[in-house]
Amino acid sequence: MEEHRSNRLKVNLQLFGEKTEKPTPKKKQKAAQKGQLAMSPEINSVVVLLAVFLAVRAFTPYIIKEWTDLTSNLYKMSAVPQFNIDYYSLQTMFLMVTFSSTKMLAPIIGVAMVGGLAATYLQVGLRFDPSAVKFNLENIDPVAGTKKLFSSQALAEMVKSILKMIIIGYVAYAEYKKDFMGFTRLTDMNLQASSAFVGQVTMNVVFKVVLWLIMLAIADYIFQKWRTQKELKMSKEEIKQEHKEGEGDPQLKAKIRQKQRQMSMSRMMQAVPKADVVITNPTHFAVALKYDAQSMNAPVIIAKGQDRIALRIKELAGEHKIVIVENKPLAQSLFFSTEIGDAVPEDLFQAVAEVLAFVYKLKGKI
Repeated sequence: MEEHRSNRLKVNLQLFGEKTEKPTPKKKQKAAQKGQLAMSPEINSVVVLLAVFLAVRAFTPYIIKEWTDLTSNLYKMSAVPQFNIDYYSLQTMFLMVTFSSTKMLAPIIGVAMVGGLAATYLQVGLRFDPSAVKFNLENIDPVAGTKKLFSSQALAEMVKSILKMIIIGYVAYAEYKKDFMGFTRLTDMNLQASSAFVGQVTMNVVFKVVLWLIMLAIADYIFQKWRTQKELKMSKEEIKQEHKEGEGDPQLKAKIRQKQRQMSMSRMMQAVPKADVVITNPTHFAVALKYDAQSMNAPVIIAKGQDRIALRIKELAGEHKIVIVENKPLAQSLFFSTEIGDAVPEDLFQAVAEVLAFVYKLKGKI
């Protein structure tokens, strides 16, 4: 029987520590701060590829014009009779080629950068993690690197790479096979017609490859989201601990409350010597009152206590020669109906006034 209970307890503990629960918002937030997000690099790749494809199609007339102008200028420069290949002429030609190439490629590169940033923003938002650029010895650890090579993540990346190779190879083969007869007639075409034909076939291949890669990227994003969700799963013990941390450790909170009570008690006891009178029960309750006609509309309770605290208030009152008046109904009424710092309630004005008159008479103030 005891063995059965022990085995059942072990099973319960294992289940309690098993990561079966969905991650809490706090866990997701911490993971996001560490860069542990559901992000597919395939989405970025296919968006950049699609952006470049559309940019090339849109800027093709502009690129052709720039290329034509460049070749024309180079031809005119070299056709001059006094043209010599020297340092100056080579430098001029290099600058012309560089400037024209930059003008041709800048729009495409700009579109590609915008596409990559947009893909990242749509997946994880605008984030910057400084820890990602910090030097970490673990990144060059050969043992950790070997483990990564044979991890499930590495296997998934290998499968994706193989799929991309198959997709690109199949689409290119199918497209060029379909237009095979056109390639056989390239020798009969002029340069402009043959270039247009090859460019059109290439564009068709790229477009169909992009369509296939979009489907692969969507599947990869779903996989990455599932994998991240699985890695972030929590055990019941972790959720319980997080809940405890969110509310605060009960023992720590109890100590804080105790410390606050001690500080409040200390301040209250320091105020007792300033009282005009202490009204007692005589043993169970003690209430210290202070009244200043210049600054107060009514007497104020500056200290009160029950049992042990009441005894301490009376001891302090005796040490500082504060008048102690025994009035059971009044002491109880003040104790239960007021808090420290409150003014005396109106219904107790008369009784308190009589006590203060008695105290002032004793002190010779009246």
